[in-house]
Amino acid sequence: MTATAYITGLTQLRDGHAAEAVTTFRRILAHEPSHAGARRNLIRALLAGGDHDAVIRETINADSGELHFLRGTAFNAIRRPAEAQAALTTSVTLNPNFAPAWLNLGNACMDLDDPVAAEAHCRRAIELDPALIEAQASLGFILTFKGRLPEAIDVLEEAIRENPDNVQAHWNLAAAALLSGDLPRGFVEYEWRKRHPSFRRDFPGLPGPLWDGGDPSGRTILVRAEQGHGDTIQFARYLTMIARRGGHPVLVCDPSLVPLLKTITGTTIVSRHDPLPAYDAWIDLLSLPRVFDTTLATIPSPAGYLTPNADLIASHRATLPPIRHIGLAWAGNPLHRNDRRRTPPEAVFAPFAALPNCHVISLVPGRALPGIACPGRPLTDYAETAALIAALDLVITVDTSIAHLAGALGRPAWVLLPAAPDWRWLLNRNDTPWYDALRLFRQPIRGDWRAVIDAVIGSLSAR
Repeated sequence: MTATAYITGLTQLRDGHAAEAVTTFRRILAHEPSHAGARRNLIRALLAGGDHDAVIRETINADSGELHFLRGTAFNAIRRPAEAQAALTTSVTLNPNFAPAWLNLGNACMDLDDPVAAEAHCRRAIELDPALIEAQASLGFILTFKGRLPEAIDVLEEAIRENPDNVQAHWNLAAAALLSGDLPRGFVEYEWRKRHPSFRRDFPGLPGPLWDGGDPSGRTILVRAEQGHGDTIQFARYLTMIARRGGHPVLVCDPSLVPLLKTITGTTIVSRHDPLPAYDAWIDLLSLPRVFDTTLATIPSPAGYLTPNADLIASHRATLPPIRHIGLAWAGNPLHRNDRRRTPPEAVFAPFAALPNCHVISLVPGRALPGIACPGRPLTDYAETAALIAALDLVITVDTSIAHLAGALGRPAWVLLPAAPDWRWLLNRNDTPWYDALRLFRQPIRGDWRAVIDAVIGSLSAR
């Protein structure tokens, strides 16, 4: 009976029925607790089903390289990289020829901001198993993070040649191509985001045809916002391109953006919480650069495309003292996957509290820094924040939605960037083709935020 049940469990696991396999293996273990195969495959099934906490519980007394591998993989999945590194190091020590463990150890090292070790481990995985496409995809990401873009693109192209449907390789190639400035290729590859396991739930199909960029004249084109608020602000510029071609764009977005984006001429902006209006075709917002064949030279409206409310500007301006006014966005969304790399420690902003003849105002709603003033009016939505920015002389911001808001308003802003920036900021330049009004301050080496702040303070003193 146990043998038959065991074969059933293996078949369920092989066929992707993880929950059924878990039930089967637990039944076997209830009658035969020492069944090593059932124990091992129970943990495999738990991992396949995404029950990472259960995998960790079941592997507390791991005694094999495989079980340490499964434990480390679970820790990686719930973003506990130090514990993943420990488990996977034990795994490769016990079984040094198991390529997936080297790959996952490399991924853990990347999450611990050790790209040197991460690259070495991924290369070891590829050496052991050249057909492990996931290792090639990870190596491409690591090389992109290190700014070695031609190498990254070569690695990712090879991975895609070997496995044309590998979503992670396409996704990583998109980032490498976009960061290199090859927007046409990058935005074609960027379509693979909709198939990525981490994002595809955000792209459910909508009724009606998908807009392919054809003539929109006389048609209502529903545009679905996606990702963060900064992304919505950055790519809202494309709505006017639809309108100029005779179409009627309708953007569905977060309600906090609706009052601000309603200022875009020829468009309708609706909250994602409201019923969808009638439309003729639909498209996702970040697919618009692709359908409009965007290059670095053809990015629309870099001088700005949003208009703040004049009455709100006056209300904010009335709260400001008669000296230079600087808005400081010193933190991004802490829920952002990359926030620990793009948001500096609060202590590095201390010099802003001592700037002579400057009134420095926090642009981070609901949070404060010592010596930094709070706005005279609450920043209840992006229209309020836009009005305050319009009343200021300068914005200084980390890589968050405030950078995009200032640029879209055409207001001067200085953006503080990590050494490995998001793809939209490109490399090795202090300006951006997306926004004429922005100036970029980059880390000279990874983690060196003090050098960035020193450069900003020096530039302020020279103004």
